[in-house]
Amino acid sequence: MSGKHPGARTRRAASHDCHELALDIERVLDVATRQAVRAEFRFDPRSPWVVAVEFLVEGGPRASWRIGRDVLQQGLYALSGLGDVRMWPSKPQARATAWLQLASGDMAALFELPAPALAEWLEHTYELVPAQHELAGVDWDLAHAGL
Repeated sequence: MSGKHPGARTRRAASHDCHELALDIERVLDVATRQAVRAEFRFDPRSPWVVAVEFLVEGGPRASWRIGRDVLQQGLYALSGLGDVRMWPSKPQARATAWLQLASGDMAALFELPAPALAEWLEHTYELVPAQHELAGVDWDLAHAGL
């Protein structure tokens, strides 16, 4: 994937069969100011509803979020999400980038993501665990025993 999408790198993590994507994205600080951010997306087939995302600013703090995989997928094509996490395409016809807005309390951050690289990676996660099959691997006897 990195050959097709500059600033994108995928790999399969050695532990827990997780699949990762590292993207160079931008945080929009105001109309004329942007900040380079490295976003590391991690998908674990054992928890297929969510994607863990870690945002890294060089010389700055790290922030971790857990975002619904379906919110990311749908946000590539239309407005998706509610409340603290929202995503939408920058130009629905072009699909070159997407906006991701994260909010917590009175703080909010807006990021611009390269949509093709994220779309390709998400497609791979849906090959691993198809939509509507997220519950297929649940041991219901074990889950009920814990209640």
